[in-house]
Amino acid sequence: MKTLIDIPEKIIKQLAEICAKESISRAEAIRRAITLFLAESPHCLPKDASFGLWKGRGVDSLAYEKKLRKDWEKK
Repeated sequence: MKTLIDIPEKIIKQLAEICAKESISRAEAIRRAITLFLAESPHCLPKDASFGLWKGRGVDSLAYEKKLRKDWEKK
C-alpha cells in the first residue's frame, strides 16, 4: 500500500544519511521504523500476550473478577 505523509525537512536529511550508510531506500527505512514502532507499542501486543498473566500470583483470577464486579455494583 502506498501512503502519502508529510515529514519535516530536518528528519528527511537525517533519514537520507542513514539510508546512505545502510545502503537502503527511504521506503525500506520507513518500513523498518514502523515495524519497530509497532513492536514496541503496548496497543499492538499479540492476542495471546496476556495468556498466563495470573500464573504464580496465588490469587484465583475468577474470584478476583467476581469481587471487583460486586464492588462496582455497590457504587
